[in-house]
Amino acid sequence: MVQLLGEFDCKLDAKGRLMVPSSLKKQLPNVEQEGLVINRGFEKHLVIYPKKVWEKIVEDLSKLNPYEQKNREFIRLFTRGATELTLDATGRVNLPNSLLESVGIEINTELVLACQFDKIEVWSKKSYEALFDKDPADFALLAAEVMGDKNRREDGK
Repeated sequence: MVQLLGEFDCKLDAKGRLMVPSSLKKQLPNVEQEGLVINRGFEKHLVIYPKKVWEKIVEDLSKLNPYEQKNREFIRLFTRGATELTLDATGRVNLPNSLLESVGIEINTELVLACQFDKIEVWSKKSYEALFDKDPADFALLAAEVMGDKNRREDGK
């Protein structure tokens, strides 16, 4: 399983290209051969998946019952705009304008690439920083709710 770490400040150039930071590229050793997939996130950001991770997601989606409307709706919304990315010779990827526009990311803007387990979230720097404007006490409450005793597994771990 891919384990990506780090936050990277980047800039989208005038042609919508993003230079993949070398320290991130090292965490994706076969990216030139395997490729990446970019798609919308659940909030106002984009998500880049290593191709093998995306293939697993698609496999999971294909197991959903297509006769249920909520499943069809979710699949349409989740996969809408998904695009394969390839790195050019200098390590840049061209981000699709339609996806950038859908989340309010403009050309020539500062971005943050935020790694989360096996994916990379792509945020405008301004939107990303706004996520963390909450009081730190809110984080403690969230941690207790999400990770607290009430969510312990049945095996006690």
